[in-house]
Amino acid sequence: MKKMIFILLGLYTLAHAQLLEYDIKPSWLTTSKFMSIKILDSKELKFDEIDGIKVSELSALAYNKEKLYALSDKGYLYHFNLSIKNNKIDKLKLKKAYRLKDKDGKKLKKSQRDSEGMVFVDDNLLISFEKEPRVELFSLKAKKIKKQKIHKDLKNIDDYKNENKALEAVVYNKKYGVVTAPEVALKKEDKKFHMLYAKNNTWKFPSCGSITALEFIKNDEILVLERNFNKKTKARVTTLTKVSLDTCSTGVCKSKILAKLESKKGWKIDNFEGLTKIKENKFLMISDSQESSAQKTLLVLFEVLED
Repeated sequence: MKKMIFILLGLYTLAHAQLLEYDIKPSWLTTSKFMSIKILDSKELKFDEIDGIKVSELSALAYNKEKLYALSDKGYLYHFNLSIKNNKIDKLKLKKAYRLKDKDGKKLKKSQRDSEGMVFVDDNLLISFEKEPRVELFSLKAKKIKKQKIHKDLKNIDDYKNENKALEAVVYNKKYGVVTAPEVALKKEDKKFHMLYAKNNTWKFPSCGSITALEFIKNDEILVLERNFNKKTKARVTTLTKVSLDTCSTGVCKSKILAKLESKKGWKIDNFEGLTKIKENKFLMISDSQESSAQKTLLVLFEVLED
């Protein structure tokens, strides 16, 4: 009887667990270092509903002062308390969930809530969207404050490969302002390259896949998260690339692949779409489970190693 009680308690705890141990590294890798990054920790996330909102399809992250904000591509914003100790994800507590709303407090229409990228700016959140490509500023309670001006080439959805390949990522710093990017090159651009866009400037660099997130490493260096997925073999590739915005004199910016994680080489990865900086050279990335039982929501803490 006691054994049965322990089993039931264990199953209950597992069902309601928030952080589950999960190692993304391949069995052959005997160190946490790989190429130019160091995998510090990885966890699988499982959360119950909160405020009547399901916690799934997380496509973007933003961080500020032990608060982690996660964005669903269904137009939901989640607030977490995050504790990192000894370079490990110690605690992650879900506190609140909000539906993205317009200035009048009304829920965004279905065509308007395909939210994909996010960055924390001055106690608010900048969010980029697909389908109706735009970047908008929202309060932490998910109410729209204002629309952000973007590059003229990004305004018309007909200029994108399709409506699901629009503004997948957004990032900000004081020197460059708001920088955003479509998932793949616009129709008129060379498909072998990606383009980053500020309001009045662009930067080009070689493509390794589809862009899913951006974050600044340093003032002139952007970390780009890219993905590849082979529908036939189900193989996944996650690539982290450093792009130097101040070294683009030839028309193409200097870039370096920091890590290439491939499932066919034993990496236990999923559909990584979100990225945020925690502190100097340390980042979190998260995967979008796409509401599929075959996929996981993975949260990975890693460090970018100095050259």
